[in-house]
Amino acid sequence: MTISLRIDKELERQLNTAAKARGIAKSELVRECIREQLTNGKPKPSAYELGKDLFGKYSSGRSDLSSRRKEILAEIFDEKHRRRS
Repeated sequence: MTISLRIDKELERQLNTAAKARGIAKSELVRECIREQLTNGKPKPSAYELGKDLFGKYSSGRSDLSSRRKEILAEIFDEKHRRRS
């Protein structure tokens, strides 16, 4: 069966890029996408959704790491240097 589909320039550019990256024809990529939508019906989870149970799991307990990062690193390097001397 043949289907004609009109897409905008940006979507065409993305389709070309994705097909080249996978090394397949554009029509094959479109078939895969349609098949996936009809089979799953669910969009792929985002990177956040995949890892949300891991974020913050190994907390340092310090709330100032981002604001004092340079100072903290300097302290760590100084301490390391003192041990060597």
